[in-house]
Parts: sequence; C-alpha cells; structure tokens
Amino acid sequence: MQAYDVVIVGAGHAGAQAASLLRQRGFTGSVAMVGEEPELPYDRPPLSKEYLSEEKPFERLLLRPEEFWRTHNIEVLRSTRIVAVDTETHQLQTEGGERLGYGSLIWATGGAPRRLACAGHDLAGIHYVRTRADVDAMRTELASVDTVVVIGGGYIGLEAAAVLSTRGKQVTVLEAQDRVLARVAGEPLSRFYESAHRARGVDIQLNSQVEQILGDAGRVSGVKLADGRVLPAQMVVVGIGILPAVAPLAEAGVDIQTGGVMVDEFCRSSVADVFAIGDCAAHHNGFCANTGPIRLESVQNANDQARTVADFLTGNPQPYNALPWFWSDQYDLKLQTVGLSAGHDQMVLRGDPTSGSFSVVYLKDGCVQALDSVNLVRDFVQGKALVKNRVVVDPVALADASVPLKSLAVLA
Repeated sequence: MQAYDVVIVGAGHAGAQAASLLRQRGFTGSVAMVGEEPELPYDRPPLSKEYLSEEKPFERLLLRPEEFWRTHNIEVLRSTRIVAVDTETHQLQTEGGERLGYGSLIWATGGAPRRLACAGHDLAGIHYVRTRADVDAMRTELASVDTVVVIGGGYIGLEAAAVLSTRGKQVTVLEAQDRVLARVAGEPLSRFYESAHRARGVDIQLNSQVEQILGDAGRVSGVKLADGRVLPAQMVVVGIGILPAVAPLAEAGVDIQTGGVMVDEFCRSSVADVFAIGDCAAHHNGFCANTGPIRLESVQNANDQARTVADFLTGNPQPYNALPWFWSDQYDLKLQTVGLSAGHDQMVLRGDPTSGSFSVVYLKDGCVQALDSVNLVRDFVQGKALVKNRVVVDPVALADASVPLKSLAVLA
C-alpha cells in the first residue's frame, strides 16, 4: 500500500490549487492528487464556452503543464476513482481494489451532472457539460446536427445555447420555472437574458416540463413536453445542476448537509484529518442572508477554500471568509456577480438593460448584499467594497448610474 502525507481526491480547480499552494507554503511532505479523468487538471468554465466553440484548444485549458507537477513532487494519479474511505485506518480504496494511505485527506471531488430520469434518458445524442469527454462528444456530433434542445435555463444551459446558436444551430431552451436564472438572479437580469437570446434566434420556452425524450433507432429525435407538444431535436443538452460526489465520505459517517460535506471555517469535516473544499463542500457563509449551510459552485470558492486548507496544514490557520464572485460569458455579454443575492429584500436597477450595459444591486435591511453587472466592469469592481463592507446606501443614489459606486462607499 502506498501512503502519502496528504491525499487530495479530485483534480479540478480546488484539488489542483490545494496541491500547488501546499508547495508554495513550504509543505515538504508527500502529496498525491487523485482524479477520475485521464487528463491533467484543467480549467472547466471554458468547456461550455471557448472549448465548445472550438476557439480554445484543450492544451490552453490546462491549469499547469505536466512538468509543474513533476518538479513540485506532486504525484497525479489519473483515471483513478476512490470508492471507499476508512477514516479510522486513514485508508482509501480505489475502484481497482488498490489502497492508499493518508495522513490528511482533502476531498475536492466537485460533482456529477444531475441526469434526466424520464423515459428516453439513455438515448444517444443526450449530452451533459462537465468534462472534456462530455464536450468532445458534443463537438464530434455537431456537424450532423441542425436542431438542439437545451434543458435547463441556468448558466451552463444558456452558455451552451449561446455557443450553439452562434454556430448556426436552431436552439430551443426549456426552463421549468417562469424565468431563466431564477435560482441565482433577480427578474430584471432574467428578462434581459431571455430577450438577448431570443434576439439571436434562440427559442426560450418557460414553464416547460419535459415528459419524455423521443428516439429513432436508439438516437434522440425529439423532446415531448408535459403539455403534449413535441419539439424536434437531433441533440439534447442537459444543464439541470450537479450532485456533489460525496458518497464514500457519507458511507464513512462524515456529516453531509445540503448534499455536501459539512465543514467549519477551516474546511474541516466532522471527522479528524478529513477536509472538503469546492463544489462538494457545505459551509456557513458570512455573505449569505440565509442562515443555513450552502454550497458554492465557483472557481473563486474552490481556490479560496484550497488556500484555507493549505494555510491550515502548514501551520498558519486563516478562517475562510472570502467574498464570493462569479462570471458568465454569453455572446458579447459579460456578466460579473459579487456577493450572494439569496434572501435580499430590495432590488435596485442601475442603468438601462436595453443599452446592454447595466447593474442590478441587491439589498438586505438597507445594506448592499450582492451585485450583478452586465458589460459594466466599473460597477463590478467598485461594488465589491460595498458588498464586503455591507454598506448602507440611499436607494435613490444607487439607482443613478451616473453616480460612481465608490462615492457611495465614501459617503456611507
């Protein structure tokens, strides 16, 4: 059995950053990073954007060149899946039956796409966007595809729709709720993106429930909705969220909440020497108005939680208190978000959405809680201070797009 001082399970942003930072912080013990995919760690957000559109080759997605891992004595175990964890003996079991020992375990597995459960869910031509292999399969089929149905009006679905529409495909987006991005954004932003996609030829259908995927000779041919309508489709792209990959830890008795590994301010789980970071970690966030634990699916969270664990393991514990931020690129529209809007009690619109450049600011008890900016980098940059410091602002001044946000921070 091979044993390491630190084993990192997961080779995405969180795992790769944790390994890199351990070395940067002077950690000299043995480190292994275990990933299920055959590739070295790579940047995932471009999968639904530049990689799907073939604007960026895979080599440019690599987070580090192969030489980096070798020269920093970080062993990368590829195509390896961990199926069991024994927290008492500090051992991991791989799908192939091998065992790995660990001193400290960092669980950074992210999650797997939530899959369709309706009839026809297993037909060829149904795709998810999570790995390079997923997108490679889509790219291989696209030349013979004219009509695409995207199920899910979240960021992944809309980003994929934008790329596919730009590539000349006839795209329909199905959203079960009454607006796109309903879980993460206010109505002004939702309506703006609905209009933006429709203006570019994408058919956005709201309040749409999928009943069945129809097929012909084992391949998707259409999508049947609950109201009886059938939409033709030569390809179906599904973006309905992820399921955190935490089963081995759950079976080992580690505390799981909101689907993720519950961690404290140092990313420690309920079991000694087991940490969790990234999409699969649940935590209490000081920037969220809701009081319960949440999971953040973002590169920012992955990197910052990795830093928290690296600091802890190298003797300089720093509690996680990073300001959340996100982004999404669709067509020529760059959305930048800072803070968490869930639980807000007031919303202020800055600028005119029809201009293609505006912000939506979310308040809670008069304090700035979060901000969405579309093609308005200035507001995003200046708004960070308002969110971080929970600044109380005058909504009237806030709505005046000619008033710089940084001046409101000074006046508060």
